[in-house]
Amino acid sequence: MKIATTAGIVLMLLSCIGPLSAQQGPPPVTVAKPVVKEIIENDEFVGRFEAKSEIELRARVSGYLSEVHFTDGRVVEKGDLLFTIEQRTFETALRQATAQINVAQSTFDFAQEQLERAEALITNGNISQSSVDQRREAFLAAQGALEQARAASELAQIDLEFTEIRAPISGRIDRRLVNPGNLVTANETVLTSIVSSDPVYFYFDIDERYFLSYARDARARGVPLQEGGGGLEVTVMLSDESIPPQVGVLDFSENRIDRETGTMRVRAVLENPDDILTPGLFGRINVPGSLPYEGVLVPDQAIVADQNRRLVMTVDGEGNVVPREVDIGPKVDGYRVVRSGLDGSETIVVEGMVRARPGGVVTPEMTELPLVAEN
Repeated sequence: MKIATTAGIVLMLLSCIGPLSAQQGPPPVTVAKPVVKEIIENDEFVGRFEAKSEIELRARVSGYLSEVHFTDGRVVEKGDLLFTIEQRTFETALRQATAQINVAQSTFDFAQEQLERAEALITNGNISQSSVDQRREAFLAAQGALEQARAASELAQIDLEFTEIRAPISGRIDRRLVNPGNLVTANETVLTSIVSSDPVYFYFDIDERYFLSYARDARARGVPLQEGGGGLEVTVMLSDESIPPQVGVLDFSENRIDRETGTMRVRAVLENPDDILTPGLFGRINVPGSLPYEGVLVPDQAIVADQNRRLVMTVDGEGNVVPREVDIGPKVDGYRVVRSGLDGSETIVVEGMVRARPGGVVTPEMTELPLVAEN
């Protein structure tokens, strides 16, 4: 009975030793080759949308506001009637100016006839030269008075037209700031404002380092940065990630670096047919930060932080783990750019980093990374 019990214990020990000895081999990890392809590095900046055109609407004549012809917040077209100032005073002024034209025209016609008669009489010596000169003076004075009356009539007509305040641009109008019955002072009282909506501008600031880099790349393309970099295509993301990135082009940059901030303001222009991009919104813009080049890309999970260094675990043909210090850049197509430290021929650990210790041995399981990382 004791012998059977001892044999059973031995068998149990052997069954436990078997799995333990099987686990003594190198731990498995997933390895792959870095993705090597032509890329363009993108730089990201924060900026704000602004309207291409923004106007504070003021009246050009003074008077009492009689009518408002728009609904607050609606889109208006250039030339739409928005406000009307009481017109009766201006209509009366126009009729008065028109009457002055008639008076001045009569005086002018009479002075012209008198001058023509005097010029005919002087040939026969029936009138003195001084009389002719006096009539010519009266004719010139009447001519000037007629021109003055016509100018006054034109001015009265312009003032009457200015009583109808129309939209100078197309865009979205703000609320009315003055209600009918209130006095409007010419060139002072703000009635409302209009901002254009399509296209829209996006402004952001770059520092000296980025400016010098972009200027170098712009010269390589043959287009100065101050001319917008030749319409370089950019994308802008909003805080609501459900809205797809908006595509635009750079079209302007300032002509100097700001002495106080050490930055330069750059502008992109974007189409906005759906009126999604509202002036005042913040956004993040991606700008191509380099010319196309052959880049080495690795997943973020393949990079290990060691104080201020970044390491990638490489595996040789015998499964030995060798750390490699790398200099990393921005993300492109879901991968991290490796600017130095790898040439793309290495085999790196992409999964199971906790089992890949420097100087250790692992069992590599090869996989292939897609050209664009899956989210």
